[in-house]
Amino acid sequence: MNFPKNLSDKLETRRQNKSLRILPQPNDLIDFSSNDYIGFSKSEAIFNATHQFLLDYNIKRNGATGSRLISGNHILYTETENYIAQFHQAESALLFNSGYDANVGFFSSVPHKGDLILYDELCHASIRDGIQLSNAKSYKFKHNDFEDLELLIQRCYAERSRSTLLNEIYIVTESVFSMDGDCPNMEELVAVSEKHNCYLVVDEAHALGVFGGKGEGLIQHLQLQDKIFARVMTFGKGLGCHGAVILGSNELKSYLVNFARSFIYTTGLSPHSVATILMGYHHLEKDKIALESLRENIVFFNQVKKMLYLSPLFVRSKSAIQSVIIPGNEKVKSIANALQQNGFDVKAILSPTVPEGQERLRFCIHSYNTKEDITKVLTLLSSFVY
Repeated sequence: MNFPKNLSDKLETRRQNKSLRILPQPNDLIDFSSNDYIGFSKSEAIFNATHQFLLDYNIKRNGATGSRLISGNHILYTETENYIAQFHQAESALLFNSGYDANVGFFSSVPHKGDLILYDELCHASIRDGIQLSNAKSYKFKHNDFEDLELLIQRCYAERSRSTLLNEIYIVTESVFSMDGDCPNMEELVAVSEKHNCYLVVDEAHALGVFGGKGEGLIQHLQLQDKIFARVMTFGKGLGCHGAVILGSNELKSYLVNFARSFIYTTGLSPHSVATILMGYHHLEKDKIALESLRENIVFFNQVKKMLYLSPLFVRSKSAIQSVIIPGNEKVKSIANALQQNGFDVKAILSPTVPEGQERLRFCIHSYNTKEDITKVLTLLSSFVY
């Protein structure tokens, strides 16, 4: 069958740049690549609790049967959203099918023509895609650079004085950045937002299960939840399952139910998926061992990389994501392959996923990694880069 030449050319360009993506095969290597930070995706306790919960509720349905506005709003949604809102000290919670759906739904519907979106230049692709669907103007500010952000805001005020079109300003960031693993100074960002009467939106995808006494995320860990207009929590990382939630006011929830197209025009999550989310949260409240083991391993990883003089190569991070910069797609792929051949599942992140020259190995730390494995993988890395 014929295939369009322009599409073939794009694939060939990827091959030439050593950046062609292929689906990896399952492996039994030591995990330093997944987002399963506290091992919940493999938890038999959560699996069994979900099964028993469905039996206790006499729920024997495989699917939602339709969108939540038609036939898919089964009883578990209400219980789960209420529980999540209470857990995260938010007025309301609205479940989405994925973090991508949540971000696209929010940013395509909430900011309007005449509004302005100011987002960190390293924000996730799902945020950028949602912004592209919005009718609002958008500008990126330098990564975690709030002086640059304030300059943008001042420019906005100057535009506002010349026009009646500029209404609201939304500031967008992540509490843990997915490629660098670093965190913004949230207290400073909140101060900037309040100073200029902006609405602050924070994606906490990689903070859930990592920060806070109960793994509730960085915003609650810093007691800033009442200062944030909207928080996005996704469940495919720390919670080990699937789906996402937007936390905010009751009015925001009502607005999203009415105008977020990725919520309105899709089949809802199955009862089993929603029950897994709920049981994951129950487990998060009581599983202190996994949370503490993860934090100990993050500290240990940073200590070993310092001992091996690797710290200058890494992006500074105290999260579960640790990235070592190794410029060049071919070079970083070869080192990743060498680590994999030695039994460690470490993935190379290539351009164009990250900017050219910022190619990297992305280590994800887990509660179940052993200190021996951490020491060995970093010792191997040292032998390959020095």
